[in-house]
Amino acid sequence: MFIAKKAIPRRTVLRGIGATLALPLLDSMVPALSALARTSARPVNRFGVVYVPNGMIMKNYLPVLEGAAYELTPTLSALAPFREQMLVVSGLECIPTPGRPGGAHAKASTRFLTDVSPPTSETWLDAGVSMDQIVAQETGKRTQLASLELAIESGETAGACDTGFACPYTNTISWKSQNTPLPTQNNPRIIFERLFGDSGSTDPKVRLARIRQQRSVLDSVRQEIARMQGALPRTDRVKLTEYFDAIRDVEQRIQIAEEQSDEQLPLVDHPAGIPASWEDHVMLMFDLQVLAYRCDLTRVITLMLGHEHSGMTYPQIGVPDAHHPITHHQQEPEKVAKVARINAYHVKMFAAYLEKLRAAADGDGTLLDHITLMYGAGMADSNSHSPIDIPMILAGGGAGNLKGGRHIRFKSTPLANLHLTLMDQLGVHWDRIGDSTGRIDGRILSL
Repeated sequence: MFIAKKAIPRRTVLRGIGATLALPLLDSMVPALSALARTSARPVNRFGVVYVPNGMIMKNYLPVLEGAAYELTPTLSALAPFREQMLVVSGLECIPTPGRPGGAHAKASTRFLTDVSPPTSETWLDAGVSMDQIVAQETGKRTQLASLELAIESGETAGACDTGFACPYTNTISWKSQNTPLPTQNNPRIIFERLFGDSGSTDPKVRLARIRQQRSVLDSVRQEIARMQGALPRTDRVKLTEYFDAIRDVEQRIQIAEEQSDEQLPLVDHPAGIPASWEDHVMLMFDLQVLAYRCDLTRVITLMLGHEHSGMTYPQIGVPDAHHPITHHQQEPEKVAKVARINAYHVKMFAAYLEKLRAAADGDGTLLDHITLMYGAGMADSNSHSPIDIPMILAGGGAGNLKGGRHIRFKSTPLANLHLTLMDQLGVHWDRIGDSTGRIDGRILSL
């Protein structure tokens, strides 16, 4: 048998002045005998988490019917286009273990991925390794970055923390070790530099001066881009053009945000690179995640749409009230309606993210086909801080592992059991995590 096709190595990068640009998966990276390889090779399965704070109005969120016949509720209505690639999972519990009283919000965000409650210790941070970091320990062996920990709110300006509990418990969901919470990053410029090249300084003034004089990442590798495109088939040239256009768009939006922030807003409150609009900020963070997945810079990303105890307001949807205080609504109809509006708005943003993933080609499918996403909160009822029957959505095809289009109800099942099951399908096998009692049954997986 003669093999005429040459393959480009999957890890090929383009290098320019101060920039290194990873490439997305191209047809030319598929080995020779590609028709056979395409049908037999298993696509990469990424993992992502989108966390929302302060619980939800459960009557507006939770479907009544189970199985494929369930109806999308008012909170979930924006997800209608993705019904067949999402699962509503209910009956999961995130009950705190005995220990220091209080700290409902600290315990909610900390337990969401670690399945361990904050400590009894008064002198040091103590939780557990979060499941995203357990997965990243394995997938990070094959990527430039093991994981990304992102947020929309700054840890310095996100509001009060739970009384008696250190702020990391409410400001992050990712823990590298039992005593090491991972800080989140909310500045798109810093994230972009981490992905595509860093200035060597985190000082905002230094970084802004460099941005104004330095060519873009794409300009820096222009010659290599031209050389490579000339040798590629048409399908790969189209893919590269779309990919480079996406990078250029993100660069330009970050630069516009920096100019607006520098001219209109105090730099101390709004660091350069963060759009003034909350929605623009969220969309930019989603675009950065798509780029990171698309060029396989990392396979694990977590994003907090808000921190616990968030004081974020949403006047753009008619809710000028601070998020956390209004969740203590005491069943007042007007306040309940406003919290439900915030919940639905967050889901709308998540739906926009799913659309971006669906639009990004990846091998023989899309990024949405080849990702497992968790969307949820660390508590259920926002007024009582209930840890029972927490909101949880699984989205994406899981590289063939997830079976969507249904509402699956479990009975008093630890969230940790879901974590163990998802870790299995991501290729990481542990006997237990946190308060797990075993794996969940196979109803969510294509086994």
